[in-house]
Amino acid sequence: MNKKQIFTRSVITAAIALASSQSMAAGFQLNAQSATGLGRAFAGDGVIADNASTMAKNAASMTLFDAPALSLGVIAIDTDVKVKNTSLHPAPGINLPVDDASIGGTSYAPNIYYIQPINDRFAVGASLYSNFGTKTEFPENYGKKYAGAPDAFGGLTDVKSVNLGLSAAYRVNQQLSIGGGLDVIYGSGKFERGRDMNPMHSSKNIVDIDADGVALGFNLGTIYELDQNNRFGLSYRYSPTLEAKGDMYDLRQSAAGKNIQNDKLKMPLPDMAEFSGFNKLNDKFAVHYSIQWIRWSEFDKLETTGGSVINTYNWQDGWHYSIGGTYYLNNDWTLRAGYMHDTSAQDKKTSISVPDSDRNWLSGGFSYHLDSKSTIDFGLTYLIGEDVKANEADGALTATTRANAWLYGLQYSRSF
Repeated sequence: MNKKQIFTRSVITAAIALASSQSMAAGFQLNAQSATGLGRAFAGDGVIADNASTMAKNAASMTLFDAPALSLGVIAIDTDVKVKNTSLHPAPGINLPVDDASIGGTSYAPNIYYIQPINDRFAVGASLYSNFGTKTEFPENYGKKYAGAPDAFGGLTDVKSVNLGLSAAYRVNQQLSIGGGLDVIYGSGKFERGRDMNPMHSSKNIVDIDADGVALGFNLGTIYELDQNNRFGLSYRYSPTLEAKGDMYDLRQSAAGKNIQNDKLKMPLPDMAEFSGFNKLNDKFAVHYSIQWIRWSEFDKLETTGGSVINTYNWQDGWHYSIGGTYYLNNDWTLRAGYMHDTSAQDKKTSISVPDSDRNWLSGGFSYHLDSKSTIDFGLTYLIGEDVKANEADGALTATTRANAWLYGLQYSRSF
């Protein structure tokens, strides 16, 4: 295989990796369930039950509501992804520098939740929110100063996923509640990578994918209440393998005699488990915390239903650790803040198109109570990544990546 093929293969593989991981909120994982959760770095989010969005983390929390509750809002995700110190190495001892690039973008994740208590023991609910939404685009002329590699660089990635949840919860006794639900997961992605200069081919890009699909998952949860001011929760979410269907073109597979146009792209989604707690210390102040485990190790490879392997991975399980506080200032204002540390899904394999690292969240927010039943919520988070050394195609390309983000959340909540 010549060096041009190596460059092409390496960057195309990275692009497909980004496609799958972004739809799963990996590589650059972002929570976006609610503005209140955002304002406390999602610490204790499954047991606080200050509005209907709590059901996204733990269905059992619906038993904490004695009246119908509605929440709707949106989170804006402004990513700042840098690719710097990039060099091509077509032969030993040769370093060809590539200009730095900023490949971040802005996306919007809307959400809506509704909880309907049936009686003092049983409640049902429905939710609609985005697990991830992002747009990443290299500059059009990125890497085109050198012959042999330019067409393998750059491109567009536009990914969205939506979760429709139908849930139910039951209060077993004064202390224990259980809940669960069905998740209908829709994912879509549009990916363009590398210019194919052969006019006889069916696509202008080396990789050109526009696909979507639906998969079914489920979630289970339980809450134990010591009293009205101290409670703990445990939840588990099963995530399926999503199969995306659409227009799929990959020159590498076509050149090898395979046609993936009629295949589906298999995307293994990670299972998750979370423990959370809430302790109200007095009338003014409460602390809350969460530990979440994400089973990224099950994402071992990306392949089509026809057996074409796009790439293999050495990902590891991830963890989120968060702690926060809520200050009940007065009848009109509630203030909150939080900190989260989450660990990278990547271990030995790194890539310029999957800028993953350990991350730190610095969060703050507030609620303004319009009246006894209506609230406006705002949340803000600065997500800080770390510099990561990326290595493509056994050293054919090296770079440093860093991914930061600002998240802004606005929400309206009402009880009836």
